Amino acid sequence: MTTDVTDTAVGIIRSSFLGGGFMAQVHSRAARAAGATLELLASSSPERAERAAHALGIARSVDDVAELLMDASDVVHICTPNATHADLALQVIASGRHVICEKPLATTLVDARALVAAADAQNIVAAVPFVYRYHPMVREARARVAAGEIGALLTIDCGYLQDWMLLPGDDDWRATSADGGPSRAFADIGSHLCDLLEFVSGERIVRLTARTRRVYDERGGHAVANEDAVAILAELASGAIGTLLISQMAAGRKNALTLELHGAHQSIRFDQERPEELWVGQRNGNRQIFRDPQTAHPGVARFSNVPAGHAQGYQDAFNSFVADVYAAIQGEQPDGLPTFADGLRAVALTEAVLLAADEERWVDTTPGTD
Repeated sequence: MTTDVTDTAVGIIRSSFLGGGFMAQVHSRAARAAGATLELLASSSPERAERAAHALGIARSVDDVAELLMDASDVVHICTPNATHADLALQVIASGRHVICEKPLATTLVDARALVAAADAQNIVAAVPFVYRYHPMVREARARVAAGEIGALLTIDCGYLQDWMLLPGDDDWRATSADGGPSRAFADIGSHLCDLLEFVSGERIVRLTARTRRVYDERGGHAVANEDAVAILAELASGAIGTLLISQMAAGRKNALTLELHGAHQSIRFDQERPEELWVGQRNGNRQIFRDPQTAHPGVARFSNVPAGHAQGYQDAFNSFVADVYAAIQGEQPDGLPTFADGLRAVALTEAVLLAADEERWVDTTPGTD
């Protein structure tokens, strides 16, 4: 049964949260920055929920999702383990509330499609935090590509490297199928990379082949159910080809998301660990372009939250994403807002990568996948 929520066309957004870990910290900071009131939090246990609500400055903790949905909040942020996303998101959608669900949106394509259909049927705002879209220099790169400045896209070279699972003693709930799902490295960070590639280039990956590697079969006394690293060879709609390397075992790399596009006129490169700049390559010389709202392409300046020379980073990007979601709840149509349709696309690509690796063949990523 759908619960009515207050019309938020005018007024303050009321936000509630499922989950009390690191992502709940990031989401709650962004909600507060956007001017929301932080109403409720539920977690894996009442005790954990109470501790998290207190630590995050959320008004009240509740025992479970059913109690949380009895309240008249406007939007629910889902920050729980991967395997719980689909069920929780369906419950939030059925209540008539808007929803922000951490990726992966679901661990199966069937569930992801059902979520998109449910959100469309309820006519609610349903978003997935592909927040790297919200770095101002990502928007600058996208604008330059769309304007034809780099020319026809020829090749791509990109990757997402971390080292937090490097050692055999490193462990996390994401390594189990019960919580993390069938994919870890690709679903967790490779999905961000592919979203960024398609968003900036304006093209779909139309087919791919892949190899996956699980380095340790056991971590923390339990079997590891998913991959540590993925190598992908991809073809885009224009015929451009390229490589994507995703690893959570690259020593010294903390959050090295890089995207390099090679066009007929120029190359352009974004490095998430150096988010205030773009590298532009030309035959007659290379240059660095730094974030400056005064010289940005039209529409890009709105993503600069502080003056040039004052560094912006990950939390700023997340804040801008949540602000756009809340603007959409209030009737606006922000450009580039990642929705459940984008979450579905990421799940489709995840299944394509796993299939390509398992069957050692090329997989078409377009028919019936989004």
